[in-house]
Amino acid sequence: MAWICLVLAGLGEVIGVFGLNMMNTRKRAAGFAVLACGFVISFSLLTIAMQSISMGTAYAIWTGIGTVGATVIGMLFYGESRHGLRLLCLALVVCSAVGLKLIG
Repeated sequence: MAWICLVLAGLGEVIGVFGLNMMNTRKRAAGFAVLACGFVISFSLLTIAMQSISMGTAYAIWTGIGTVGATVIGMLFYGESRHGLRLLCLALVVCSAVGLKLIG
């Protein structure tokens, strides 16, 4: 259950970052609402996950999900670079998160 909460917390972080981008590009209150909801959900679920998963592992995986998710959203919806080295670095982040799960 803790791992499910952690993955959902990471997805909440992605939603929060998406809301931050909405605020910067559209200057509307809806962006703030998405940002606030995303981060409240994210931090709440991260807190629950950290009751069973060590802080270092939980935080690393949470930020990894957020980093990869926000970057992929940027590539798909905002025309950010899809350069091969950038994709390689994202793959390394994912491999690191999987490694922490397998070892921890």
